[in-house]
Amino acid sequence: MRFVKAHGCGNDFLIVDELVQENRLSEVARILCARNVGVGADGVEYLTLGDNGGYSIRLFNADGSEGEISGNGTRCVAAYLAQDDDASEFSIRTHAGLRRCRILERNSPRYLISTEMGIPTLKAHTVTLRDGNAVVGADVSIGNPHFVTFVDAPDFSCAGRSWQQVGAEICVHPDFPKGTNVEFVRVTDTNKIEFRIFERGVGPTLSSGTGTSASAAASIELRGTARKLTVVAEGGEQKVKWAKNDSSLMLTGPAEIIAQGECLLV
Repeated sequence: MRFVKAHGCGNDFLIVDELVQENRLSEVARILCARNVGVGADGVEYLTLGDNGGYSIRLFNADGSEGEISGNGTRCVAAYLAQDDDASEFSIRTHAGLRRCRILERNSPRYLISTEMGIPTLKAHTVTLRDGNAVVGADVSIGNPHFVTFVDAPDFSCAGRSWQQVGAEICVHPDFPKGTNVEFVRVTDTNKIEFRIFERGVGPTLSSGTGTSASAAASIELRGTARKLTVVAEGGEQKVKWAKNDSSLMLTGPAEIIAQGECLLV
């Protein structure tokens, strides 16, 4: 099976445009994403060309579960398409709806891309952990589910534990029957935030496009930050602009093609 590997701020994906049997999509994703015995990635984007010429993708996480959308993964697919197509914009259909990706800079294999992420929705939510500690935050939907909480500690610790431990518990908490992505956000100033993410179906990742978007939306709505934000994750920074509450949030960041090859599947 042929694949292309790409990443957005260290959040890496395998792009597969070969037909794979429906009943093997999950299995193939697990095999390909395995870090030590496979190619290694946070997820697989299965890319197809529709009858009307439009592009569609299906995201499968490293654990084989299917996700609605990945912001970074969608951007990686746009970079892949831009390698052989000089169009300035690509419309890509995801399970969360159509996403338009605009190519702002081309320096192959690295691209700067702006994506319309849709209109975020927020709802206050307090999660009670097994030890009785309460984590105050908000549920944010950006086409997929997120729980965002704000922290002060430089190491992003929360409720007396590491963010990784708390994230692992909240991700599969009974409050979220289908699981959720979990972000721990520090507001550093009016125009800049930092975050860490425990990603549903993957675990801790270096970045997340939807996590960046959800963290920014929560910061704008709940912490009064500017509507144009620099959002910094371990893998690098992205830019968010949310002009007003009823407009689509715009996410801008890099995507880089880093490898292509073949994997033997049995």
